[in-house]
Amino acid sequence: MRGQHGRMQQRTGRSACATGTSLLSPSVAKFHGSYGSPHCIEIIDMAAYIFGGLLKLPRILGSQTRSIVQIELAPSILSADFSRLGEQARAAIDGGGTVLHVDIMDGHFVPNITIGPPVVASLRKAVPNIPFDCHLMIENPDEFIPAFAEAGATWMSVHQEVCMHLDRTLHLIASHGCKPGVVINPATPVAMLDEVLDIVHHVLVMSVNPGFGAQRFIPNALRKIESLARIREKRGLSYRIEVDGGVDMVTVGEVVRAGADLLVAGNAVFGHGDPKQNAAELLRAARATTLARA
Repeated sequence: MRGQHGRMQQRTGRSACATGTSLLSPSVAKFHGSYGSPHCIEIIDMAAYIFGGLLKLPRILGSQTRSIVQIELAPSILSADFSRLGEQARAAIDGGGTVLHVDIMDGHFVPNITIGPPVVASLRKAVPNIPFDCHLMIENPDEFIPAFAEAGATWMSVHQEVCMHLDRTLHLIASHGCKPGVVINPATPVAMLDEVLDIVHHVLVMSVNPGFGAQRFIPNALRKIESLARIREKRGLSYRIEVDGGVDMVTVGEVVRAGADLLVAGNAVFGHGDPKQNAAELLRAARATTLARA
């Protein structure tokens, strides 16, 4: 009888380990006399290892998801067909663009003339719900900031090279309800922005000399992007890193690996074929690079 009771205890103890009772209530397992057995300890260790891994999995996947979401495509309408501007802008958005990049040129600061507030206002009617990233490549931007804000700009960036009082200009943008950004040309070092990085929404690194689309990417821009990413982490800042010029299927991987998360693309989206498909393919390539980096 005593032997039968012992065998019953042993069977009960094994059952407790097998069903995981020992994980939830060690006192119950110990009562059955099996908690300290080598086999049960191995099972507990294995279960704890697996359970611990499952707890970490959401954090791992969450990190990768954040990396994917943080990459945004900003199709640049400079390369679009202006006779079908609204249609092409909507197609690029359907392909995954989340911001429209609008280049404003005055023929003085850069050797080209593009559009003014009336065109921005008209485009806003055609595309009402997408942020407009207005890149002011103009002299005396302070004079035009109110007009572009009224026309529908959401973000507004100005060049460090043209602003005598950059801090004041960035605050002027913010006072009109737009997110302020600062731009640097290829020959301008990142150090010139040290005193304003804490007040900008984004930093735009020009990877071509401004003024025209369809130019070749200048590789030194990668070093600036990497520097801005390091500074952002070191100082605990939250500005976005945007790159404009020569971003296409060949260069997008390097740009993303360097740390850029806002990708301006004009010719690669609008220069040929279907803007929707082009935008989707470029964004897919950028996000694939992000996953590989993660």
